[in-house]
Amino acid sequence: MTRWTTNMKSKKGLKDEPRNPCALRIRKAEEEDVPVLLQFIKKLALYERLSHVVTATEEILRRNLFGEKSVAGAILAEYQGAVAGFALYFYNFSTFEGKPGIFIEDLYVDESHRRQGIALAMFMHVARLAKEQGCGRLEWSVLDWNEPAIRFYEDLGAEPLSDWTTYRLTGQALRKITEKI
Repeated sequence: MTRWTTNMKSKKGLKDEPRNPCALRIRKAEEEDVPVLLQFIKKLALYERLSHVVTATEEILRRNLFGEKSVAGAILAEYQGAVAGFALYFYNFSTFEGKPGIFIEDLYVDESHRRQGIALAMFMHVARLAKEQGCGRLEWSVLDWNEPAIRFYEDLGAEPLSDWTTYRLTGQALRKITEKI
């Protein structure tokens, strides 16, 4: 669990109210959090204009996050007792480094809780996980129109990998390629 406090500067200057370090709690998601995780996934999809692609269900999330063969992890940010955001991540591997890495699939803070240091606290929590696990990399993707997120990541010192293009097979294309094998 990570507790975080900060006085983040906004475009309007320093926030008036001081931060209460006890008001923010970052914790590992548990199986009973599946409904709230799905709710946040749907909010993120709406924000990213991708609601039409969401096929996740509570059952699917439960199996893949908390089942016998879980393939990803999630954390929740609770601010003043309410869930304010989530991050979902999974491990990958760098053949060049010979080390594992963490890929942040999604990091989302509810609109009513933005600009309070919550995204930074969640990001730092996952970065600490990567460090503790001996990972060589922490990676993620961002939609190229999402300027607030891009500024946030650049402020962290991250750089875009402009020499890489991401490809994806889903649905019928994924089924079709398996038939060729």
